[in-house]
Amino acid sequence: MENKGQKQNGFSYVYSAKEQAELKKIREKYTPPTEKEDKMERLRRLDASVTRTAQAVALALGVIGVLMLGFGMSMIMTELRDILGAHRDLAMVIGIAVGIVGGAMASLAYPIYHALVKSKRKRIAPEIIRLTDELMK
Repeated sequence: MENKGQKQNGFSYVYSAKEQAELKKIREKYTPPTEKEDKMERLRRLDASVTRTAQAVALALGVIGVLMLGFGMSMIMTELRDILGAHRDLAMVIGIAVGIVGGAMASLAYPIYHALVKSKRKRIAPEIIRLTDELMK
């Protein structure tokens, strides 16, 4: 217990502006969102989902295509054909075919990305417009 005449000794610390901003950001994670913040977060998620799926598909297609192209080149230019037990002429034909298919896949990754983005934007445009109208009012 402390007497009325005595002061309580304690420690006081003031956080800097940078630390205050960090504290506020952490606190916002644990407070329930308001209706406007919830709509804004949904809008951000929808907008990000447009490119996320298209990027994943295009990246996978491009990587697989480049690997196939490299395998085809290896069949033609290295001793891989001997390791696989293929005849020289057969290995060249297989290597050229696999390389062409791989090159085509890799070159189609970019147009497929754009087609997927365009399709997804068209599909979610009404929801984006509705949310932005609500938030702008």
